[in-house]
Amino acid sequence: MFSLIVVFLTLKLSFLYCCLNNPNCFWRTKDTDRYFGDMELDCFFFIYTKHGYVKNDYYSGNLDEWVTDKTIHLISSVYFAIEEINRNIYILPNISLLVNIQCNTRKNIEIRNWFFNKKKIIPNYYCKNQRRYLIVLAGPLWKASYELGPILYFSRTPELYCGYYNFRLSDQEQFPHLYQMSPKDTSLPLAMVSLAVHFRWNWVGLVIKEDEHGIQFLSELRTEMKRNIVCLAFVTIIPNDVQKPFKHYHEYYEQIITSTANVVIVYGDKESPLQYALMLCQSEDFPRLWVSVSQFDMITKTGDFLLNSIHGTLIFSHQHSEIPGFKQFMQTAYPLNYSNDISFANMWWTYFKCSLPPPNCITLKNCTTETLFKWISVPHLGMSMSETCFSLYNAVYAVAHSLHEMHLQQADTFSENDEKLLEFNPWKMFSFLKTIQFENPVRDLVNMNQNRKLDTDYDIFYIMDFLDRYGLKMKIGRFSGHFPNGEQLFLSDEMIEWTADIKKTLASKCSVPCRPGLRKFFQEGKDVCCFDCYPCPENEISNMTDMNQCVKCPEDEYANTDQTDCLKKVVTFLDFEDPLGMALAGLALCFCAFTAIVLCVFLKHRDTPIVKANNETLSYVLLISLIFCFICSLLYIGYPSMLSCILEQIIFAIAFTVAVSSVLAKTIIVVLAFKITVPGRRMSWLLLSRAPNYIIPICTMIQLILCGIWLGTSPPFVDADIHMVHGHIIIVCNKGSAIAFYGVLGYMGSLALASFTVAFLARNLPDTFNEAKLLTFSMLVFCSVWITFLPVYHSTKGKAMVAMEVFCILASSAGILLCIFVPKCYIILLRPQINSSYVFRKMQANAKNINRI
Repeated sequence: MFSLIVVFLTLKLSFLYCCLNNPNCFWRTKDTDRYFGDMELDCFFFIYTKHGYVKNDYYSGNLDEWVTDKTIHLISSVYFAIEEINRNIYILPNISLLVNIQCNTRKNIEIRNWFFNKKKIIPNYYCKNQRRYLIVLAGPLWKASYELGPILYFSRTPELYCGYYNFRLSDQEQFPHLYQMSPKDTSLPLAMVSLAVHFRWNWVGLVIKEDEHGIQFLSELRTEMKRNIVCLAFVTIIPNDVQKPFKHYHEYYEQIITSTANVVIVYGDKESPLQYALMLCQSEDFPRLWVSVSQFDMITKTGDFLLNSIHGTLIFSHQHSEIPGFKQFMQTAYPLNYSNDISFANMWWTYFKCSLPPPNCITLKNCTTETLFKWISVPHLGMSMSETCFSLYNAVYAVAHSLHEMHLQQADTFSENDEKLLEFNPWKMFSFLKTIQFENPVRDLVNMNQNRKLDTDYDIFYIMDFLDRYGLKMKIGRFSGHFPNGEQLFLSDEMIEWTADIKKTLASKCSVPCRPGLRKFFQEGKDVCCFDCYPCPENEISNMTDMNQCVKCPEDEYANTDQTDCLKKVVTFLDFEDPLGMALAGLALCFCAFTAIVLCVFLKHRDTPIVKANNETLSYVLLISLIFCFICSLLYIGYPSMLSCILEQIIFAIAFTVAVSSVLAKTIIVVLAFKITVPGRRMSWLLLSRAPNYIIPICTMIQLILCGIWLGTSPPFVDADIHMVHGHIIIVCNKGSAIAFYGVLGYMGSLALASFTVAFLARNLPDTFNEAKLLTFSMLVFCSVWITFLPVYHSTKGKAMVAMEVFCILASSAGILLCIFVPKCYIILLRPQINSSYVFRKMQANAKNINRI
């Protein structure tokens, strides 16, 4: 069963695609000579039967001068169906259907109740041997059927109404004898909303009649609009009072013209005051696109379409097939006035295949008038039935098939008189008719069971005023309610672009669409179609038009400048290949090499007074620790790892602790050396026991304990900071415990501050080769660098922060190296005469003389 359904849907889609590849076009002749234009006037078709083949007297008494062209079209469709049935021996063998037609005319309208005219007969009210009718076909106007209903009921004559479906006629208690051929418009609201969604209209107006039809349509339309985010800009309700449209049509016009909606849906009954309201507004300029149903597809007596607009009109019509042979029948049935194709086209609709446009006509606007006139006059013309004609055609076949079923089941009772007139039981035939199902000659399935009728399919036509005498009506698509959502609407974009590119020339929106990068901002109290556009928040994007919410980019991505796309973040770290990393690494290696050279110089001249004067061992320790300080800065450069993150902090802490504690030991030795020279002081044992040298291991041990606690609680680790710098993922070494890091740094700072304080106090002590001043300057530079480091470190981001830390390490180490050892190297290398034992003793004696004075 499922396979059959799939095959059926595939074939149906193929059929619809093929139909849209060859859509029909109709040239409409706008004849202003007739009072009613091309509107359909009401007619009653009284069906009866006779034995044998009896030919209908075509148009006898039915071509009144006031009957409109469309009315003749209705009459012709009934005659054509009856002629086909009477010639078909398989439906009603040896039985003929005949019809008596009474149509409304201008004269009858003036009388109003035309069926009470003394020249006419009342159906089934007859004298002996007078004709009795089997059934009455009525349409397209419902009011006459509504008024004639009680008379038909009392005369026991059933009625088939072939006009547009009307709720009033569906009351089975009031009209048990009446059946409506047209299906309910259950799919029409969805079809219209689907069309609006296709053209991206979300702001449309609505004009309806104040009755049950209009209110139900409004309710169903609102439901479908809510599902598809389409809004009503206004709702104009035309009251049933005939006088009100004349009094208030300016109000209706102002409501439509002042609205920002460029698309207006019109739904209602053309027999209602809604028609008069639209006629009154015809004189005004309406730059709107109308969307309506086939009821309003008519040319008025002024020679314009009822829904006249510079943008044209979209019409939804119940889908039906073309009837072959209809053109030939009409030509032969009344050949005197309509003997050739061109005169035939002047009376009715004609069509041709629009897929073969005139040469050099890419669009309708590009076609010259001369070319179009030649195109209109093509000889291969065809005939198209209107929706009401097709309903009448099917109604006649429904009557014939019902009689056929009665014969098969022998459920009919009939009598025969001298004129061989057959009289069937109308009610029995009517009971068959309401449940019958058959295929008409064009293979369309006609299901008369109202409860089992499928969703209505619609043809979509585009109508526009083209020339003074012509209007263009083109089929541009179809809507089928049998398919799932999203696949129900089929439009030929090629045909739309050829006549009028609605997508480009007409937009109907409450608000300007929000471009990508913006989001909708809905205001309280307004429709969802009316909104403002706001930029997306930081690191959020909207990559489509009219997005309700922005989408947040993943953690490893960031929003571009326009906030329309998420880009991959660049992984960044202080690399050796970067210019900054390369410069810092080169600087570290240079200082490391320079420190090694100084160490070599000191080792070479270790026997000179200037090297021995200030504890050469401490000098060696300080130089070696400075080498490690320069080397540890290289650990900060390159892609971090867990080992490098731990080593860079530990080596940094220990190397600087050794360096600063060495400076502190040197400073203390200077102070102790001066104190020993003062008479009465007994502190020589401190120098002899080398007690100051123990400062280095003690201070280093304390730092090791702090580092051990740091590693034991929250050691450093590799971290990826995705929020620090926009568009970058910074790979850094997270310090782990910030308290431990600043504890280690604070401990080194306290040692440096102590060294600076002691050296500052001993800077003016009169001793030969006194390096107290040098130590003071070195600690001043060291403290200045690290005090500046703290605020600058926290104000930088990304790899600049790591570079700042490396720079501080290099600057503070270089400060110690340059301030302490460069002056000594200067003396060793450039002033060797000063660096001798004789000069040393002489300088020492001068210092003692100064102290005595």
